[in-house]
Amino acid sequence: MPYDANLDECLFTKARESDLDRLTVSVYSYNKGLKKLQISRSIKDSQGEFKFSKLGRMTKEEIDGILPLIQEATQVMD
Repeated sequence: MPYDANLDECLFTKARESDLDRLTVSVYSYNKGLKKLQISRSIKDSQGEFKFSKLGRMTKEEIDGILPLIQEATQVMD
C-alpha cells in the first residue's frame, strides 16, 4: 500500500525557534495506527525563509529547549 498523506494525522506539534533554525516536535498517527514522535529541523536561508534540513546531531542547548516539548508530546501519545 503506497503512502497516502490523507491518512497521516498530526496529533501534536510545537516548535522551538532560534535565530538560525527551528526544531519541531510532532506526534503523528498513520491510518489511526500507533502514535509516533517526530523531531525535525528547519534552517533559515539567506532570505530568512525556513527550509527543511537533516536533524543530525543536537547541542545540549537544543536538547534542553525541546525536552519540555517532548514531555508534552508523550502525554498525547497515551
